[in-house]
Amino acid sequence: MNELARCVGKLAEGAQGLARVAVQQYFAEVEAILKAESRDSRRIERCLDGMLDFCFDHDMLMLYKKLCRYYFDIDPEATGSYVHIYREMWDQQESDKRNGLPSTKKGPQRGRRGKSSRKQVYGGN
Repeated sequence: MNELARCVGKLAEGAQGLARVAVQQYFAEVEAILKAESRDSRRIERCLDGMLDFCFDHDMLMLYKKLCRYYFDIDPEATGSYVHIYREMWDQQESDKRNGLPSTKKGPQRGRRGKSSRKQVYGGN
């Protein structure tokens, strides 16, 4: 069991290190989007898609929220979809951790977040 705990600890450390690098890289992209006042939905959504995988990290979550707030004025429906997907992936796990409960999810589970998945989320065409 000690070996398992050590291995899991090493994996967690690796994930945190990767998240720190990702935050630096996505920070530059988000700032570029905001500075240019970009309305390029594909660029913004590509950024949000990549950021979702690292939203276990507080700094990435803050960056994700910042970009969502910006994107809301451009495409409120798509932004709502990204908020919903974040909640599906991370909120229940975080709530369980805070309450000392075992996780009810096996980990991040989602489909790609292109236009077709937004249709599935909202049940529209």
